[in-house]
Amino acid sequence: MTKEQGTLHWGHEALHLEIVLADDGSPRLTHLGLPGEAREIPGTSLPLVEVTAAGHGRGWSGSHLVGTHLGGRLRHRTHRVTRDGDWHTLTVHLHDPETGLVAEVTYRSPDGIPVLRSEVTLRNEGQTTLHLESVSSLAVGCLTPPDPAAIDAADLLWAENDWLAECRWQRQPMRLTTPSTSGRVSYGHGKAGFALNGQGTWSSCGRLPMGGLTDRRTGRTWVWQVEHNGGGWRWECAEWDKTAYAALFGPTDTHHGWRHPLEPGADFHTVPAALSFSADGGPDAAFAALTRYRRAQRRPHADHQRLPVIFNDYMNCLMGDPTTEKLLPLIDAAAEAGAEYFVIDAGWYDGDDGGWWDSVGAWEPAASRFPGTRGIHEVLDRIRERGMVPGLWLEPEVIGVRSPMAKSLPEEAFFRRDGVRVTEADRHHLDLRNPAARAHLDQVVDRLVGEWGVGYLKLDHNIDPGSGTSAHPGETPGAGLLGHNRAHLAWLDGILDRFPHLVLENCSSGGMRWDHALLSRMQLQSTSDQQNLHLYAPIAASAPTAVTPEQGAVWAYPQPEDSLDEVVFSMANALLGRIHLSGRIAELEPEARALVHEAVAAYKAIRADLPHAVPSWPLGLPAWDDPWVALALRTPATTYLTAWRRPGTDATATLHLPHLRDTAARVDLLYPSVSRVVSAWSPGTAELSLTLPTAPSAVLLRITPTALGAP
Repeated sequence: MTKEQGTLHWGHEALHLEIVLADDGSPRLTHLGLPGEAREIPGTSLPLVEVTAAGHGRGWSGSHLVGTHLGGRLRHRTHRVTRDGDWHTLTVHLHDPETGLVAEVTYRSPDGIPVLRSEVTLRNEGQTTLHLESVSSLAVGCLTPPDPAAIDAADLLWAENDWLAECRWQRQPMRLTTPSTSGRVSYGHGKAGFALNGQGTWSSCGRLPMGGLTDRRTGRTWVWQVEHNGGGWRWECAEWDKTAYAALFGPTDTHHGWRHPLEPGADFHTVPAALSFSADGGPDAAFAALTRYRRAQRRPHADHQRLPVIFNDYMNCLMGDPTTEKLLPLIDAAAEAGAEYFVIDAGWYDGDDGGWWDSVGAWEPAASRFPGTRGIHEVLDRIRERGMVPGLWLEPEVIGVRSPMAKSLPEEAFFRRDGVRVTEADRHHLDLRNPAARAHLDQVVDRLVGEWGVGYLKLDHNIDPGSGTSAHPGETPGAGLLGHNRAHLAWLDGILDRFPHLVLENCSSGGMRWDHALLSRMQLQSTSDQQNLHLYAPIAASAPTAVTPEQGAVWAYPQPEDSLDEVVFSMANALLGRIHLSGRIAELEPEARALVHEAVAAYKAIRADLPHAVPSWPLGLPAWDDPWVALALRTPATTYLTAWRRPGTDATATLHLPHLRDTAARVDLLYPSVSRVVSAWSPGTAELSLTLPTAPSAVLLRITPTALGAP
């Protein structure tokens, strides 16, 4: 890092940051992009951090970043540059002499990857408690040049995320929410722009905690994510000082009822946020950079490289009604198909009267489901005898109202508001800040993993108990929820510290808690509860926007009544992610069963490449009703491509693979081995013409450059 004429320069070959220090010492981030880029520094820009506190002002027009607030009063005190392996770190120390507020803004970026990660630590060095109402994790005000035409050309990106309809990316011109205005009077405040908020305890219920901005002329693109595992997050994108800005927050007072008293001598840490960048590659390149960043930032685990095939008995199969009698033939069929893990899903812990929903909490096997002297261990042993690792479903944060744990745990172990224990859908919610709550769950995991030898836990979360918990006098529910969220992450770290080879799946009614905070710890993400194989295709294709391919668990659930084309379609959904095999595969006819076995074998032949591949979308990010859907994963040597044709559309589509432009290539069919697919590659236009005569149908292709100079 260098400091020249009041400007701080920091970064590496893939990302360069500049901070200008004004005469009064106030810092402004004025450039973020590639080193050596030509740029115009606007007359003013945004503070590095935005802080609002009771009695110290709010922004105008719904925007946090303009108007009077504590962040605008912070002055540069010092800065520090460090290097830890591949990670570059810049910490900028700021202070407000009037209130004694100190802010440490920490930027981190992995070498060679154009992604900026930001966290802010506030410390009160004054004499009076500051009542925080919002703190930005990342504020960047130079996403476009200071030219209204750049905003005219900008499109906003965000992802709708509903139960059974996850990961639906949307795109609209920024001018729809930030219209161009003119007049003789120039006001000092900004416009409301576009903003999204998380709410409740599901971090991705309604929308993913992600967004983006792309220039439709040049392909210059930004994609961001709030790395928070609770519902309290917010991002906004609008125009300020003729440029586009983005600001990312954890919970706030206005939107989540979050307030935090920062007492003298105390610290507060924001949730992290990250911003990826592509100079000219469009959203595909920005998502590719974010994929590389996620791999660099997450906790290392052998599962990320091995990618074992998982059978789970739930979806379109036992649906929460497992018994020894039903499981044994499934175990044999899964082993024959090539599965390497076998997970017993919901219902294993309670009687077969359908009451497992409100009895969760003790996590003891139901004798009525697993009769005999060995009980559930007969099933677990059969899984191991067939060469697979056994797994179990847990919903650790909830206690059913009929569970004995609802009475044996202290009141302090549960979410409470106004002194009353929260009950949602016949369940209570544990507060993992409480030692008794954590001790209970640790005992459960130690028994299942340490004593029973379970090697996989599917951790689900199926209720939203609202705004949070007020466990302490004066604590807002939003602050209590943030405390629980952080305790939850620490609990997960503790599990993996004790059992480093244990595989953890993140599930929340499918993808209702789909965020990088959890995925930086857990090895897999459940992408959906969608039971319709046709509707699963756009979810599976879009999943790599929000999770690395090797962590995206996609159901493949062939049914005896499915046509052979539908069996192929269902299996193809999972071939560029993580196979979660399910369905009534023991009942399949020989030809259908052979297609399942072939898909698993094809997956095992390519899976070593997937942890090193980055995604792209040859037909653009899928829309929910698109008749053709396509996902590509590419390494420097190979491109894998899954294409789906759904009913009601033309038999031919043209797919775009710009990374292979002017490159001769061979197109190989990997699955199914027998298909009437017709393909034609045009190197000059980087277009692949693909014909699938029937619908529904799907194929997995491998495209290999055959000329020198190919990427």
